[in-house]
Amino acid sequence: MRIVDLFNSQRPIFSFEFFPPKTEAGIEKLLDTIEYLAELSPDFVSVTYGAGGGTRDLSIAVSSQIRSRFGIEPMAHITAMGHSLQEIDSIVSQLRESGVENFLGLRGDPPKGTAPGELPDMHFPYANHLIDYLTNHYGLCVGGACYPEKHIDCPTPEQDLEIAVKKVQAGAKFLVTQLFFDNQLYFDYVARARAAGIQVPIVPGIMPVTNVAQVERFAAMCGSSLPPALLSRLHRFQDDEHAVLVTGIEWATEQCRDLLAKGAPGIHFYTLNKSLATRLVFRNLK
Repeated sequence: MRIVDLFNSQRPIFSFEFFPPKTEAGIEKLLDTIEYLAELSPDFVSVTYGAGGGTRDLSIAVSSQIRSRFGIEPMAHITAMGHSLQEIDSIVSQLRESGVENFLGLRGDPPKGTAPGELPDMHFPYANHLIDYLTNHYGLCVGGACYPEKHIDCPTPEQDLEIAVKKVQAGAKFLVTQLFFDNQLYFDYVARARAAGIQVPIVPGIMPVTNVAQVERFAAMCGSSLPPALLSRLHRFQDDEHAVLVTGIEWATEQCRDLLAKGAPGIHFYTLNKSLATRLVFRNLK
């Protein structure tokens, strides 16, 4: 099943995102988490990608098992950063052999220590080049990432939107947003994207907050703002893990309800490999 076809069903599409463990021993723990969330019958599950080394191999292993073990459609992330054409072909071949036909094409993050503005040599300089190759050479269903508050490395929102346009022109069948906590940012971005000619589904990415320090670190890392109202509530309860969890679930639930009521095509949950918060938000919506 190609993910793009799911969006023709005239109902919200729900998906969960996980990151690969760093060790072989972590795979089973992650698969247990996925199995717990699989009971909710998500439309697809995605696995993020670590360029190079064992993390990359574990990404492939987890993506491959999702389909065979749980019967859920997987979407494998794949990055252009630091890869030769031969490596890209090898990764795609391994995943296709496992029945994976949905990919999220990304540029990827530069290696630690890379000077600002410098990128390592790679066959595909940017995500749109990789998306074009995966779409036209392999005939895969490929999505792209987009950024309601612009990518942290992009100088302006206007330039960031131009990049999103290039991804769609290259063949991206849908876009998934970076996490955000203020729905107006999403709605404003969708309006600008439509005005720029982007007509593919733009799926909002939502991360239920479970830890105050963690969400502040994540938000800073990806350039996402935290609304004062949310920050105030989180800081008020930051020493109470249960209260933080409840606050995060309530905020994410209201975000999702508002998004769906106003026409979002679905929700992509950034789970951080934790099942409880995502499960409770999802059940609230149902």
